Amino acid sequence: MWYGTKGNDSDVAISTRVRIARNLAGYPFGDRLDDAKKKEIIEKIDKAFKGKEWKYTDMSSLTEAQRQSLADRHLISREFAGCPAGTQLIQNKDQDVNVMVLEEDHVRIQSIVPGFDIRSAMEKAEAAEAKLDEACDIAYSEKYGYITHCPTNLGTGIRISVMLHLPAYTRAGGIKALALQLAKLGLTIRGADGEGSDPSGNIYQISNQVTLGVTEDELVERLSNVVGNIIKEERSFHEKAGEEFRSDLRENARRNFGILMFSERISSREITDMYSTLRLAASSGLIKLPQEKLDELLVRSMPSTVEAEHKGVTTPEARDRARAELAREILGESAI
Repeated sequence: MWYGTKGNDSDVAISTRVRIARNLAGYPFGDRLDDAKKKEIIEKIDKAFKGKEWKYTDMSSLTEAQRQSLADRHLISREFAGCPAGTQLIQNKDQDVNVMVLEEDHVRIQSIVPGFDIRSAMEKAEAAEAKLDEACDIAYSEKYGYITHCPTNLGTGIRISVMLHLPAYTRAGGIKALALQLAKLGLTIRGADGEGSDPSGNIYQISNQVTLGVTEDELVERLSNVVGNIIKEERSFHEKAGEEFRSDLRENARRNFGILMFSERISSREITDMYSTLRLAASSGLIKLPQEKLDELLVRSMPSTVEAEHKGVTTPEARDRARAELAREILGESAI
C-alpha cells in the first residue's frame, strides 16, 4: 500500500499517481451501454488481467463504506465509488495498480506510489496498459489520439498527479500565484480529492490539464521539473522560518501528539487539523515522528475507512472511539 511507506522526497511529497483512460473500439461510452454490452466489455478486460496476481471485485458486492474507503485511500475515483451497478475493480496484490472497469471510460488504469516518483508510477500503469492492448482493440484516432469520454482526456489519455504537503507555501500566500504559473504550463493545482475539493491539511495535488498535443515523455518531464521546483521552494520556506516560529511549531506538535495518544474519542476533522502541524514539525526535524505514519493515520482515519475496517462501527461516536484507538496503534511506538 502506498501510505505507511516512505518514498522519494517524502518531507514534502505524499504520493504520485498516474491514471490512463482507455476505451474499447466498437462500443459506445458507458452511459449508452446496455447490460449485454457491459458484460461483453467486462469479460474482454478480465481476459487481459488473468492470473493469480490480480484480484477481481464486483463493486456492487461492496458496502457503501467499503467503496468510499477505496476512494479515501485514492485507489479509485470518487465517481467510481458512487456508481457500483455493473462495474468492476481489478487490483494487483500490492494495490498500487487499480483498474476501474466501466467508470466514465471503459477502463481507467490507476497506479499510485509513495512520495515523488513519476517514473515508477508510470511504469506500473504502462505495464498494465500493455496487458490491455494485447487483449483488446483500443479506440484510437490518428488525429486525436486515444478516444475518451471527456474531450479533455483526448490524446495520451494520461493524467499525472503528485500530492504535496505545502504548509509553508500556504502560509507565505503563494498558492494563488502558483496556480497562475501552473495554468500557463497546462497544469493545475487542486485539493487532495481533486477538482472542487478543499485543500484541508494543506494538501494539494499538482496535475496536468492538457493531454492532447503532448507526448507521454513531455508530460513526465514537465511534471518532474515543475514539482521538483515546488518541493525546493517549500523546503526553502522551512529553512527561512525564524526560531520563534520553529519553537511554536515544536510546542504545538507536541501538544497535538499528546491529544492523539491520550484521547478516548477523536474526529476525522481534528486529525486533519493536527496533521499539517505534526507533519511540518516532523519534516523540519523538530520532532522524531515518521511522516509516512502520519500519512497512514490521515488516510485510515476517514469516516468510511474507519467504518470499513471496524465491523459494527457505524455511529459517529463509535467511529471517534475507533479512530482514537487507531491513532495509538499507528503512532504508539513513535518517539517524539
